[in-house]
Amino acid sequence: MTSTAGPRAAIILAAGQGTRMKSSLPKVLHPVGGRAMLDHAIDAAEALGCERVVVVVGAHSPEVRAHVAKRLGEDCIAVQDPPLGTGHAVRAAESALADFHGQVVITYGDVPLLRAADIEPVFGAGEGVRVVGFEARDPGAYGRLILNGDALEAITEAKEASPEVLALTACNSGVMAAPAGLLFELLAEVRNDNAKGEYYLTDVVELARRRGEPTRAVFAGEDAVMGVNSQAELAQAEALFQKVRREDFLAAGVTMPAPETVHFAWDTEVGAGTTIEPYVVFGPGARIAPGARIRSFSHIEGATVASGAEVGPYARLRPGADLGEGAKVGNFVEVKNVAMGKGAKANHLAYLGDGEVGAKANIGAGTIFCNYDGFFKHRTTVGEGAFVGSNSSLVAPVSIGAGAMVGSGSVITRDVEAGDLALARGQQTARTGWAARFMETMRAKKAAQKGKAG
Repeated sequence: MTSTAGPRAAIILAAGQGTRMKSSLPKVLHPVGGRAMLDHAIDAAEALGCERVVVVVGAHSPEVRAHVAKRLGEDCIAVQDPPLGTGHAVRAAESALADFHGQVVITYGDVPLLRAADIEPVFGAGEGVRVVGFEARDPGAYGRLILNGDALEAITEAKEASPEVLALTACNSGVMAAPAGLLFELLAEVRNDNAKGEYYLTDVVELARRRGEPTRAVFAGEDAVMGVNSQAELAQAEALFQKVRREDFLAAGVTMPAPETVHFAWDTEVGAGTTIEPYVVFGPGARIAPGARIRSFSHIEGATVASGAEVGPYARLRPGADLGEGAKVGNFVEVKNVAMGKGAKANHLAYLGDGEVGAKANIGAGTIFCNYDGFFKHRTTVGEGAFVGSNSSLVAPVSIGAGAMVGSGSVITRDVEAGDLALARGQQTARTGWAARFMETMRAKKAAQKGKAG
């Protein structure tokens, strides 16, 4: 018998067709919390300390293969072709682990809520074959675990179960661990003499018992082992993910008057003392320091917000936005790849793209950083304490010096030196009485048209 101590490897099954998703995007690449379900499974394997991770993909999904290759490399890919069941899928990874001697855990690319902490007990459950089970609220079609204490005597599929077995609520998650050598020896004995003509991974339990190898079960929460096979289940997984994230942030001291309306990404960071108003969405890469305020209907992705800064309402921070301490981005302002210094403000109706805004600078309503010439992006720099008047266009590359001012309605195409005032707009003229004469003429025409129509 083999101890569970020693090196670990993971085999992640991701070769399913996913036809029930009814989507051109492969099932395991659908996101939960802004991250592909498959990446959640890889994250869990890495957090477990698995020194080897092999993902089994199908020949029908080149997108999945490319995704795995980009993250883990080609050596971490095994192909199941054709698909002949879960046991057959695991065997597809055998050659990739031919030189591995340690414990192997089998997980799934469509189980996004399963974390390392949920899987870890399977490694401490002794020797032989170990599976992760769960207590089901509605066991339905799940395979049942026949237990004697923590010893697993059998896994019985629902369609083959007696009424007594169907009454059991201990169910099989599909997650299994065993020594690599034992696992592949047992898989070689699995037969496909069943209605589907497939090789079932669950047959390993019975084969191990025949050999006298111990078979045990550990348990995780039902939500943690939830598999996603349809758009409805994807939405359910997202809701469960968000619930946990909200609870974690509330417990950490984040104020949310309506937490059920706030949507987090898998890597969102929010410091204690921050207030998040209703209907805020965080995309991946958002980092919010303690004591910030995120107001309603704002969207933040790939951005950093310092302590005391305020965002929104109705603001959008795109990747590269970096708000300094006490900075403010107000309603209907979009910021992309711009660092705003301490106390800088863009209170409303502005687009700031590719540049830098110095401390205590003020960006007036309707200001646009004209950063794109149709081919390349260019930077705009606004110096410390500068004042940009409303409805101004700063045509990059351009620099506004410290303490400089830009008059409202200006189109700035050249650098403005520190302390200067720049005006770039047409001169206003007045034609005395012209408007009154025009309106009188038009009223007369309108009256004449009505008279003809009558």
